[in-house]
Amino acid sequence: MLPPLFGEHDQHLSIIEDRLDVELTPRGNHVLLKGDEDACRSAKQVLDALYERLTQGHDVGPGEVDGAIRMITTPIETGAPETANGQVHLKTPRRAISARSQVQNTYMKALQDLDLIFATGPAGTGKTYLAVAYAAAALSAGKVERIILSRPAVEAGERLGFLPGDMRDKVDPYLRPLYDALYDVLPANKVVRGLEDGTIEIAPLAFMRGRTLSHAFIILDEAQNSTPMQMKMFLTRFGEGSQMVITGDPSQVDLPHGAKSGLTDAVNLLRNVDGVFQVAFSHVDVVRHPLVARIVRAYDGVEQDKPRSTKDNG
Repeated sequence: MLPPLFGEHDQHLSIIEDRLDVELTPRGNHVLLKGDEDACRSAKQVLDALYERLTQGHDVGPGEVDGAIRMITTPIETGAPETANGQVHLKTPRRAISARSQVQNTYMKALQDLDLIFATGPAGTGKTYLAVAYAAAALSAGKVERIILSRPAVEAGERLGFLPGDMRDKVDPYLRPLYDALYDVLPANKVVRGLEDGTIEIAPLAFMRGRTLSHAFIILDEAQNSTPMQMKMFLTRFGEGSQMVITGDPSQVDLPHGAKSGLTDAVNLLRNVDGVFQVAFSHVDVVRHPLVARIVRAYDGVEQDKPRSTKDNG
């Protein structure tokens, strides 16, 4: 059990040492911890959380080590656990997924319990991936009858109908990140079969009008590229037995200059509406390559230094 905990060539221990400024020395079935008392306490919590994951039959890799460290070193969100042992876990048909930041933990708790969630923040924070993972788990458990994936096709606009192929061919480039996430949490044959029989449906935002979506897990990704009217139309598609997740990055709007983002509009309008949950990620929650977080911080700094416009661009 301990070799997987330590990692190949003690890689996992090295990550903990570097991040928490401690010294870890494996001695048989034990690990000797040296360093500041608080740092050693944190390292023990991380090791305990990773060991618990292994005893449950789940893999441990560098990503899980990073997540366990984040859970005890980032500020505690309201209602979030106090230690890495409080991580929320999700079992999908292909892999077990654990929260890798306090905000992810809050988000995953909301996905377990709530029907309408807005998740905003930069790329790499897991907001879309986790929504797709929960959709896959809900479908596999029979909690919903289908998954509906939607994205605005901003670049195509009214020209969408002139592109070659059927509807899926036309919008596939815009929905590819959602497909990538599906294939990561569901066996490939289930994804293919689901796309064929309608259990997994692509539903470009432009084609959603007039529908009522019942007993479905519905995801609108890149929602910052919807208009306020499109967002209102989408939200009112909500049917019985459904769960809806809206994800997007308000800082990455591709709408024409001056157009207001439906995501920003909805987040402001629905902030205090009962039954609507909102979670905001930041660069601190980026769980891709560490360089991605530094890139996001750099761009955020540039945006903050720009002079404010007197016009409302959404």
